[in-house]
Amino acid sequence: MQTPRLEQQQLPGTYPSVALLGTGPMGAPIARNILRHGVPLTLWNRTPEKARAIGGGTVADSPAEAARDVVLTVLPDLPQVEALLHGGDGLLEGWRAAGIQHPILVVHGTVSPVAVADFAAKCQRSWGVVVVDAPLSGGTIGAEEARLSIMAGGPREAVDRVTPLFELYSSTVVRFGDTGAGSTVKACNQIVVAATVTALAEAMALAAGSNLDLEKVQAVLAGGLANSEVLAQKGRRWVEQDFDGGGSAKNQLKDLGFIMEIAGQTGLKLPLAACVQNAFEDMVAAGDGDLDHTGIYRTIRAH
Repeated sequence: MQTPRLEQQQLPGTYPSVALLGTGPMGAPIARNILRHGVPLTLWNRTPEKARAIGGGTVADSPAEAARDVVLTVLPDLPQVEALLHGGDGLLEGWRAAGIQHPILVVHGTVSPVAVADFAAKCQRSWGVVVVDAPLSGGTIGAEEARLSIMAGGPREAVDRVTPLFELYSSTVVRFGDTGAGSTVKACNQIVVAATVTALAEAMALAAGSNLDLEKVQAVLAGGLANSEVLAQKGRRWVEQDFDGGGSAKNQLKDLGFIMEIAGQTGLKLPLAACVQNAFEDMVAAGDGDLDHTGIYRTIRAH
């Protein structure tokens, strides 16, 4: 079956077909926002039921069947993206069968800037695949409300061609340079996120240990310089002691590892990032790695 072409007035300058692979907590709302604009979208997920639950898209049985001119991947790390390429059911075979010679592969996950740059060079050299790293910030709420921030790295022409698509589910799109640059900016973002989550968790632990009302404490913080998007989105977790779901601590620790990798390459010492990394190592070692990163509160209180 031939994939419907996108209308030029919807996505000027983009490729004519789009797929999204990975319909988890971030991928699903991104897909819904794309479909809401009337853009034909092919979906694939390892658990097909999650892709079918979105409704409105065409669900593929394999990455090969989902091979389109633009493929968005919303997966935790680069190895999961690389695993989609090879074999009879892989993207490379799908692109070959469809006659797509220069597809754009978008990596929306938070990955190593060094690894994604190497991956992009190999993809271009070996298969003619253009890789754009475009990590996201804004969380699941930002994804639902189409107000994500996208920090992109890749060839300018490729980023320009996918930017109108990105704008369907984001409020900010900025290209910072070649592939890997977006992930470096995401590392900067994650220093602030991880440190803010940990600082707020410490504040909540101190308040709870002093028998203070956490809701009232948060109301005061929200009215002053301590206010943040983290507090707005995550504050109820500390009040309700509900740390299930959300952005996991093990993923936060993975991101902190990327931060320290870049710091090592640039000769920088990042004392705050190193301290926060140690705290999340303790949290994961305690068996709380699958909890939302706000669950660092439990680690702090346990000490």
